Amino acid sequence: MYRFLLSRQWVILTLLGLVLIPVMIKLGFWQLHRHESRVARNEEVAASLAAPTVPVTELTGVGREPAAAEKFRTVTAHGRYDTEHEVVVRHRTAADGDTIGYFVVTPLVLDDGKAILVNRGWIRSEGDLTSFPKVPEPPRGEVTVTGRMMPDETTEASGIKDTKGLPDRQVMLINSKKQAGDVGRPMLGGFVQLMETKPQPNGKQPEVLPEPDHSGIGPHMAYAIQWWLFTGAVPVGWVVLVRREAKERRERAAAGETAAAGEQPGDEEPDAEKEPGKPDEPEKVTT
Repeated sequence: MYRFLLSRQWVILTLLGLVLIPVMIKLGFWQLHRHESRVARNEEVAASLAAPTVPVTELTGVGREPAAAEKFRTVTAHGRYDTEHEVVVRHRTAADGDTIGYFVVTPLVLDDGKAILVNRGWIRSEGDLTSFPKVPEPPRGEVTVTGRMMPDETTEASGIKDTKGLPDRQVMLINSKKQAGDVGRPMLGGFVQLMETKPQPNGKQPEVLPEPDHSGIGPHMAYAIQWWLFTGAVPVGWVVLVRREAKERRERAAAGETAAAGEQPGDEEPDAEKEPGKPDEPEKVTT
């Protein structure tokens, strides 16, 4: 009855199902691990944001970047902005996640002569990407900035290609090591993502970046469950197809037997020219 399973078509279908099952199980666990990583990241970000504010020099130093666990930690720094070595970072989005513009990065010279890069926020692109955009000036004189501690951006971590040959004072990544030579001062590792400046600056300023999202967990758990449901559907679907094929074959076989039984020999119709019950009359012979 099930000899059709040895046919080429059914062997290929069965092997395909056997391959899909472990693949989809693995994809489900991959999504589960992404979910767990997202949850762990949210917990780390929440812990960093809730940690007490500390001076920036406690988390970073010259030739030393902040630890990964200190990312988004709130820090303070006191000094003067160095607008001469200010740069803009190309192709960055506003808080809405859609509008393209620049980040404005200005070195802050600390009281001891060292510098730390400060991402002052986002400005809109004005269309001409070949020249330095019009940037709102930072406060003059001594200021105290409060912001989130961030590690240097790299191509490996961000996926952003560090394009060469850009217009003057334009960069693709915020990286203290690469900008240290231009600033000409000892540079602390990483940078500060500005939250607040005291005294409060007058006039329009770059759009301060929002607090990082640490509540959303994404669709990864739903995707994991979806892959596992697909895994269970493969053997169920295979059984349904096998039973349907077997049923159709039984019906075709039964129909063939019925047709054969309806054509038995000896079922000829009687001769219509003879009347039943009368013997054949002898032929008359004339002389």
